[in-house]
Amino acid sequence: MSTHDQQSQPYPGPPQPRGDDRALAVIAHLSPLIALVLSAGFLSFLGPLLVWLIWRNRGELVRNAAASAFNFNLTVWLASIIAWICVFTVVLIPLAIVLWAVAGIAQIVLSILGAIRANNGVVYRYPFQIPILR
Repeated sequence: MSTHDQQSQPYPGPPQPRGDDRALAVIAHLSPLIALVLSAGFLSFLGPLLVWLIWRNRGELVRNAAASAFNFNLTVWLASIIAWICVFTVVLIPLAIVLWAVAGIAQIVLSILGAIRANNGVVYRYPFQIPILR
């Protein structure tokens, strides 16, 4: 093999995640939306937590997707608790309504965006999250 042949060979890129790893990452991002419907949002962090607990050693994509989805949905859950506290003060009901609307829309949009990125094998970092799991 000549030096020209060695120079023209491209360097291998980072390993691509397996199809089942991408599927688990998508599940980690979409499971909060299923919980949103089934539990009115109170258990939205449970799906990503289960994915992280069971499959976190599968690969970087699955671990990061589940951790990010858990952290973000726990943040949304805490925002919901704050909104409920605002409701009980009666005076802050308008603030609670705005907080619920913003958190709900962000949860839906960002979870779908995370699932799309995970399906492409890309790690998605939610913009607003309290980092608990890594």
